[in-house]
Amino acid sequence: MQYGLSARGLAIDTALESGEEFPQFSAFWLEKPKPGSQNMVVYALLDSPSTTGAYAFTLTPGRNMVMSVDAAIYPRKPIQRVGVAPLTSMYQTGENDRRMAYDWRPEIHDSDGLSILNGQGEWLWRPLVNPRSLRVNTFVDNNPRGFGLLQRDRRFANYQDDGVFYEKRPSTWVTPHDDWGKGSVMLVEIPTKDETFDNIVAFWHPEKPMEPGQEYLYSYTLSWGGEPPMEPEELATVQATRTGLGGVVGQERKYFSWRFAVDFAGGALPLVGDDAEVEPVITASRGEVEITSARPLDSIGGYRAMFDLVPDDSLEPIDLRLQLKLGNQVLTETWLYQYTPPPKDERTLY
Repeated sequence: MQYGLSARGLAIDTALESGEEFPQFSAFWLEKPKPGSQNMVVYALLDSPSTTGAYAFTLTPGRNMVMSVDAAIYPRKPIQRVGVAPLTSMYQTGENDRRMAYDWRPEIHDSDGLSILNGQGEWLWRPLVNPRSLRVNTFVDNNPRGFGLLQRDRRFANYQDDGVFYEKRPSTWVTPHDDWGKGSVMLVEIPTKDETFDNIVAFWHPEKPMEPGQEYLYSYTLSWGGEPPMEPEELATVQATRTGLGGVVGQERKYFSWRFAVDFAGGALPLVGDDAEVEPVITASRGEVEITSARPLDSIGGYRAMFDLVPDDSLEPIDLRLQLKLGNQVLTETWLYQYTPPPKDERTLY
């Protein structure tokens, strides 16, 4: 019963200059469960200036709280950006992003990453950040199999919060019941200086805009709990992402670089011998990648990939992508990251 991230009925114009619209549920009806039933059915009406809608929720409690959602949406006017199955969370600071790490607690977040199983069957993991400015990422897809905001880090020692217990915050996974067609999973990250502000939003954005006078039907399941209902079975998953100043210890730094250390565990990694030639496959949209490595990490029964990124003079974000491979065999889910280089006067070499 630990509170954490939230789910909304619909997101409208999130992160647009015109301003976001927040539809509200204006009425509820509760259906009395039949004797012996484990389900609770709730009906609701959605209302806002741009749309109205009818929703049915079937709640099944258990180790994970499972909510089956059926939504009928009726726009009143054209909507520029609609978000289906929107999830809202908070990320202030963590091991990969210490921009707002002024607090005595080492990490403060309800979720630490966005997980996607896309229509091609590829597992993606995108660690969350607290950016300097508004950031919107779009992951184009066709008939997604699922996505969610997860809290993977479950160790109290990494949070040290004995009041709100961030290590116990639930993850939430969205599973479409049918084909949603072309569109994208969108991730919005908003700068925040305080943990009381929800600054993370993830949702499905259909490619075709919603038009007034039409009916749009969506059916999906929300699963809330410590573990998502879907995870890579044969692939290792990201356990931690750490960043800091790059360079070689003991050698004078001649230029600015940023270090990334990504830990993977699970999948086939426990079966890989220490002498196996596991390769980190890394791509960057800009800049130079150097000092790459992948080596066993016995403490988690997995591997740690490390590399430095040397950015150019631009302050625009740099997209990074990483997988571990053994020959032609992919061993891990795909780690995605968006790094924004600091201004040149902040690129201290120490």
